[in-house]
Amino acid sequence: MNEDLKWYALFVATGEEDRVKERIHFIMKAEIKALVPKRKMKERKEGIWKERIRPLFPGYVLLNGQISSRAYNLITGIPGVIRFLKDSAGPQEIYKHEIWFISKLLSEGDIVGYSNIYIKGGKIEVTDGPLYGLEGLIQSVDRRKGRVKVLVDLMGQPRTVELCVTMIQPA
Repeated sequence: MNEDLKWYALFVATGEEDRVKERIHFIMKAEIKALVPKRKMKERKEGIWKERIRPLFPGYVLLNGQISSRAYNLITGIPGVIRFLKDSAGPQEIYKHEIWFISKLLSEGDIVGYSNIYIKGGKIEVTDGPLYGLEGLIQSVDRRKGRVKVLVDLMGQPRTVELCVTMIQPA
């Protein structure tokens, strides 16, 4: 992720995130980079656990670059795009600390993988993975599903996302 350029969020039709990302890359070439952060999820269907890749923020595409009026018009004309998240001055820049957090989760690639955690004396310890060092953001743990709910900020709004974890026994 290029930290020097500004980051923006685009609200898109849920399920259209990847198509919108591809269209942006096709139309804008290298001028603007589109990113759809993803996460690995374990899901149980008909008694069988399967691993799926799901968007981290369903309905959003993150953009990295300069949004000129030309770029704004081209992007908002793409099928599946609903609107830019914006304030009174135009497209609203995503705060640096929010991008830092997303970058930390995606440090091992474009997909948020599993973190290894254990609970000792009611305290959650993350031994490795994307949540390492971020224990304070974990709101709850579902041991049966192997998931944690994490409180994150996006565009100044608190959002809860579910991430998969592997429960381990403390040494």
